Amino acid sequence: MSTRDRIITAAADVIRSHGLARATTKEIARAAGLSEAALYKHFRDKTDLFLAVLGERGPTALSAVLARLPQRAGADPVETVLREVVLAAIDFYEQGFPMAASLFSEPALLAAHRTALQERGAGPHAPSRALAAYLSKEQRLGRLNRDFAPAAAADMLLGACLQRAFLGHFEPNTEAPEAFASNLLTTLLRGVST
Repeated sequence: MSTRDRIITAAADVIRSHGLARATTKEIARAAGLSEAALYKHFRDKTDLFLAVLGERGPTALSAVLARLPQRAGADPVETVLREVVLAAIDFYEQGFPMAASLFSEPALLAAHRTALQERGAGPHAPSRALAAYLSKEQRLGRLNRDFAPAAAADMLLGACLQRAFLGHFEPNTEAPEAFASNLLTTLLRGVST
């Protein structure tokens, strides 16, 4: 295992057990069996390391599904594509929520993290924007109603997945992810009016 991989593995373990706000670079270095200086040879700061953990040790299906959205517009059934997004988002938020939640208890750390994400063009807004762009393209192709609001739909879908993950940390979800996805998509795509 390379030094970089050791650092990411150790960081993932420390962040999962202590939360991001309480995971120090000193503790991560100790868990990796390295000096703190060794971390900074591979990562410029804790945010850079956290993004590597999410990208390489966290659930990666959501990024992959979102990256393929532009090519899938007009090709695959919309419901099939959205089901894949919802299932990947459920996994991402269920695994990532505990790691990131501690950020919100430290206003200064949250502000620094937000700035670092903006510098990298990353952040929690990215999945919703990618999904909204896909939905807009499907709408232009005539596969979604012209009154459909792509950005609102993207926020509703991903927000429902995040809410499910949040509540699941208080009590286990009784509805299987596949059933949740079906119910969510039925409600969104067929509407609530009679």
